[in-house]
Amino acid sequence: MRSMKRNVAVLAACQAILLTVNVSVIALAGLVGHSLADNKALATLPVSTYIVGVALSTIPASQWMRLVGRRSGFMSGAAVGMAGAAVCCLALYVADFRVFCVGTLMLGIQNAFGQQYRFAAAESSMPEFRAKAISWVLAAGIVGGVLGPESSKYTKDLFAPYVFLGTFLVVVALSGVAILLLSQLRIPDPTAEERREKGRPLSEIVRQPAFFVAALGAMVGYAVMNLVMTAGPLAMVACGLSYGATIFVIEWHVIGMFAPSFFTGHLIDRFGVLNVMTVGAACCLAAIVAALAGIEAYNFWTALFLLGVGWNFMFIGGTTLLTESYGPAEKAKVQGLNDFMVFGAVACASLSSGGLMHLFGWGAVNAGALPFLAVATAAIVWLLLRRRRSGPARQSA
Repeated sequence: MRSMKRNVAVLAACQAILLTVNVSVIALAGLVGHSLADNKALATLPVSTYIVGVALSTIPASQWMRLVGRRSGFMSGAAVGMAGAAVCCLALYVADFRVFCVGTLMLGIQNAFGQQYRFAAAESSMPEFRAKAISWVLAAGIVGGVLGPESSKYTKDLFAPYVFLGTFLVVVALSGVAILLLSQLRIPDPTAEERREKGRPLSEIVRQPAFFVAALGAMVGYAVMNLVMTAGPLAMVACGLSYGATIFVIEWHVIGMFAPSFFTGHLIDRFGVLNVMTVGAACCLAAIVAALAGIEAYNFWTALFLLGVGWNFMFIGGTTLLTESYGPAEKAKVQGLNDFMVFGAVACASLSSGGLMHLFGWGAVNAGALPFLAVATAAIVWLLLRRRRSGPARQSA
C-alpha cells in the first residue's frame, strides 16, 4: 500500500509538470506561430506539430517502456522534452518559425510518454482503486492549469524583445525537475516472460465493444476539446479581448479539465463509467451552444469551462473503460494503439482548427465539432443500453 501511494504521488507530481508544459505550449504556440509565420493561416501549425509528435510517439513510447520499464521510459521522455524546450528557446531567439515547429514536435514526444502516467497509476493500484488512481493523477493537472498561464504572464517579457523566451526556459527547468522526480518511481520492470508474451492479436481486441467505445469516447472528447481550445485564444484576440482576459479563460478551461478529477473516480464507482461518459458528452454539447451564443468574455469562459469538464468525464471514463479490454501481456500494445488513435484524432483537429478559424471564423470551428460529438454520444448510449439489457439476462442465467 505504501509503495502504491508513493508511485501515485510521484506520478501526480510529474503530471502537474507535464500539464504546466502542455498548457504553456497549447496556449502560447498559436500566438508565437502567428508572430513568426509569414502565412497567418499556419499560425496553429506549432500546436499541430506538438500533437503530431504525441500521436507518432505513443506506440514507440509504450513499446520502449515495455522493454526498459516505466521509470527509465518516463525519464527518457522527459529528457527529449527538455531538449525540445531548448530548441523552442533557440527558435524564439533567431525568430525561425520552422525551428519552433521542430521544438514543439519534440515536446509532443515528451507528452506521449507522459500520457502513460495514468496507465502506470492504474497498474500500481489494486483493481478497486484504479479509477480513483487515474483520477488523482489527472487531478494534479490543475496545478499545471494555473501555473502554466500564470508563469507565462511573468516570464513572457523577461528577455524582451524575445517574447516568451523566458517561458520556454522555465519549461526546460521543469523537465529537469521531472527527471529527478521520476528517478524515485518504484514500479517493477517487466519480467522476461512479460516481454515475450504477446497475448491476443489486436484484431481481436479492437472488436470488443468496450475497446471501441472507450477509444471513440476519448478520441472525440480530446479532439473536440483541442479543436475549440486551439482556436480559442486567437478568437478572443480577434474579438478585441485583452491578453489578461484570454489567460483567465484558459486558466478556467484547465480548471474545468482537471478539478473534477478529485471526484470523477468516485462518480464512476457510484454511477458507472458509461453514465459519466454520457454526462461528459452532454457538457461538450453545452459548451458548443455557449460558444455559438455570442463573443463576449463570458461566452468564451462558459464554453471553455464546460468543454474542460466534458473532456474530463470522457477521457477518464474512456481510460477506465479501456482497462476492461486487455490483460497484462496486452497492455503495451493496447495502450499504445489507444493513444495513437486519440492523438491522431487530436492532430487532425489541431490541423483543422487554424484553417477553419482563419477562413470561416469561430462559429465554424464550433459547428464542426457537432457531428463527431453526436456519433460518440450515440456509441456510449448504445453500449450503456446493451449492458443494461444483458445484466438481467446474466442474473437469470
